[in-house]
Amino acid sequence: MKLTRKLVLAKAKASDLDSVRKLNCWGCSLSDISIFSQIPNIDVLTLSVNSISSLSPLAGCHSLCELYLRRNSIQSLSELCHLRSLSRLRVLWLAENPCCGPEASRYRLTVLRCLPRLQKLDNQVVTEEEVSLALTHGEDITTPPTTVQDQLSTNGMADVDTENDPLNYNMEETNKIREQLGMKLLARDKFESLSSPVTKEAKLPFKKTHTLEAVLLLMKDLDEEELQIVHTVALNRLQTYTVLFFVQCRGRCGEGMVTVYLACIS
Repeated sequence: MKLTRKLVLAKAKASDLDSVRKLNCWGCSLSDISIFSQIPNIDVLTLSVNSISSLSPLAGCHSLCELYLRRNSIQSLSELCHLRSLSRLRVLWLAENPCCGPEASRYRLTVLRCLPRLQKLDNQVVTEEEVSLALTHGEDITTPPTTVQDQLSTNGMADVDTENDPLNYNMEETNKIREQLGMKLLARDKFESLSSPVTKEAKLPFKKTHTLEAVLLLMKDLDEEELQIVHTVALNRLQTYTVLFFVQCRGRCGEGMVTVYLACIS
């Protein structure tokens, strides 16, 4: 089962993914947790009693302090390499995973060699002596090879939630413009709430759609003087299109029809 944005927001009682700090997904039959690449501010995460095999989606959760992964499907301790950059991680519960193996002391020293900042491992306090011993007797683990599932989770090539998603493309284009103007980038949830829903029949051509939404989102940050500039530029563009329309009408319908049109709109 895949952990979705909707499920995360419901369990965390949050309005957007950026505001999720604590999440308990104990016993939810989860196997795909790629959504955590979009939840960078999570502090405490409970994923015990699931079917998780890869920890790569957690590599960007730099605020993570406590992580509970008891009774999952993690086959190799090399998955812990994805947690090395999490400098705030102090509590890890990994017991009852296939990677723990039959030798408890060897497993514990290997984990602490990889993650020496831990203060508690499998509900047992980590001592300074253990960390020192781990640096010499623990096994040195390397980053696991990228699997197909990891690739799908990180780049979204076959992710049903993001594949060919216009919102992702629109947000990327909008944030490029905002970055150039020195403005704060928009998170996906905030972008989604600002984007007005449209039916497939009412959608503009793809390129036009993301440009229009980018402009509309940028306008929310403009003051009165800047909006006046946009207003003037827009009027000039509209006048240009009006002139072109008249030229086309003159060529197709003659002077008489153009005169009638001008009389109607004046």
